[in-house]
Amino acid sequence: MTHPALTRLQQGLGALKADHLERRRRLLESAQGAHVMIDGQRAVSFCSNDYLGLAADPTLVAAAHAALDQCGVGAGAAHLITGHHGFHQDFEAAFARFVRKSAALLFSTGYMANLGVVTALVDRRGEVFADKLNHASLVDAAQLSGASFTRYRHLELSQLEGQLAASAAPDKLIVSDLVFSMDGDTAPVDALLDLAERYDAWLYLDDAHGFGVLNQGRGGLTERARASDRVIYLATLGKAAGVAGAAVAAHESVIDWLIQKARPYIYTTASPPLLAACLLESIRQIEAGETRRKRLRRHIAQLREGLAGLKLGVLMDSATPIQPVVIGANADAVRLSQALLQRGLLVPAIRTPTVPANTARLRITLSAAHSADDVAQLVETLHALA
Repeated sequence: MTHPALTRLQQGLGALKADHLERRRRLLESAQGAHVMIDGQRAVSFCSNDYLGLAADPTLVAAAHAALDQCGVGAGAAHLITGHHGFHQDFEAAFARFVRKSAALLFSTGYMANLGVVTALVDRRGEVFADKLNHASLVDAAQLSGASFTRYRHLELSQLEGQLAASAAPDKLIVSDLVFSMDGDTAPVDALLDLAERYDAWLYLDDAHGFGVLNQGRGGLTERARASDRVIYLATLGKAAGVAGAAVAAHESVIDWLIQKARPYIYTTASPPLLAACLLESIRQIEAGETRRKRLRRHIAQLREGLAGLKLGVLMDSATPIQPVVIGANADAVRLSQALLQRGLLVPAIRTPTVPANTARLRITLSAAHSADDVAQLVETLHALA
């Protein structure tokens, strides 16, 4: 007989499934790339975060094959036992050098990194100040830390300054996405750093979508922020880097503190060393990848020029590979996404609760792996649907 707790869960699930906007998992049946096979259908994909086309790049594949014979598949232990391989160590050093910070630490995922950093830096005595459009992992990390959690309106630094001035917490932490994942806009790094210095706060910047793409691939940090000991920088490695995991770069004392205090780092098996070997090759490709970035910038310009005056939605102001078209109602965004897929174009509908009510959108993401013809096809189809 079904027990009451399961019955309540099933009732809630039934309510979710009754909504025709139900989310579901799609089955990818090919390598990630600009052209994919998904649910048995070939499509041009405008929904991955593989901004530089490295996820299936032959140089990274070759690095994986070469590492496999040397280190096997699994790490076999946590980093602080025997799971920390030379590949992990080499990648951390290469990453820190590339983003021009003192030291770095490799986490298995960006979500774990955010949980680890925030909970290691603040506790019940502290206060976290967060942009309202931050990624869910930063919200969860702040709540898990036990610190006071104060949010400011998106990019409203005057409100943030008032909150900082009113805080009596001895430990203050400002956390922000650097490139916001649903809008594609960027945080004002130096202005945030001004406030962090004025009110003696840490500044933690999650650059999931800027690393590999902005500033010769080094991400969205300014030179001043790279030099600041109070700035802690996160880059996820499953997007432009094409592999998996996340790296945090900061002053070496901060990294030493995280090794001792970041529970998601300490209490989990290390990521497979062969992934770190792939990431070493990825760093080399990113550093030498200006041709890819130029192609990506051309795609962004082509899309924005082509969608000027689009009648079915509003193209948001973004200079990044994230190019959202706000439609409004959830149902309308879903219908457009489905119509595009019928025409061989995979563009996701992002809707409430991921974005605010009545701002459901088509979230277009571009890659250097796309061709100009791919972008032109998307532009022409959106105009035709309008």
